[in-house]
Amino acid sequence: MLLDHFHPPLKGRRHWTGFHSAWATLLAIDLNRRLPEGWFAEPTVHWGIEVDVGTFEETQAYAGVAGPREGEAAWTPPAPLKTIGFALTTDIVEVRIHHDFGDVPLVGAIEFVSPANKDRPETRDAFVSKCDHYLRDGIGLVIVDVVTDDSANLHSLLVERFGEQDLPNDSTYSSAYHPLQRNESHELDLWYQPLTVGGDLPSMPLYIREGPCVRVNLADTYQQVCNDLRINQPKPN
Repeated sequence: MLLDHFHPPLKGRRHWTGFHSAWATLLAIDLNRRLPEGWFAEPTVHWGIEVDVGTFEETQAYAGVAGPREGEAAWTPPAPLKTIGFALTTDIVEVRIHHDFGDVPLVGAIEFVSPANKDRPETRDAFVSKCDHYLRDGIGLVIVDVVTDDSANLHSLLVERFGEQDLPNDSTYSSAYHPLQRNESHELDLWYQPLTVGGDLPSMPLYIREGPCVRVNLADTYQQVCNDLRINQPKPN
């Protein structure tokens, strides 16, 4: 059963960041039990931190310009043509699946949405651009969004790039994507499941590039994290 980690009474008693980190780790463990030999999953978690602008600019100033080689004149880079706003990818909570061959290429990914991924147009675009890049590289993808304090639907923003219209607007959902070549055409198979607080979590298909399809068991891993972290549905005040 899905809980609301972003509003009272659970908010303030548990940190959603800890839950997301643990869920990604447990999903990776569960996938490694399902994947055949030669494939492996591992979690990646990075929480974005807002850096004070003045401090950041001062740090950049210390970087300077690399000195010239012997016999070369000193060089100073020209002023930029212009300076524009640019959003980096913020929070990253994902499970990456690799093929244990050569340079262990990325072949599948599960992306957990955080509040920072969907609270501003620029961060929404950064998240969607990353997912777009994965799909165009033929990487199978699953998105899990249980963030209840923002109504943006990143799945809809993603498939809108591919020309789809009349898209869902659920604030919480899980979606899956399988880029493939069929009948000499490149196509994208989609799965979508709205999620509701108090409702059941589904299993989603993760199609690994040049590999098998593996079940992403959201329900059992979610419940296991709740048990391990001693999270129960709090009683209303």
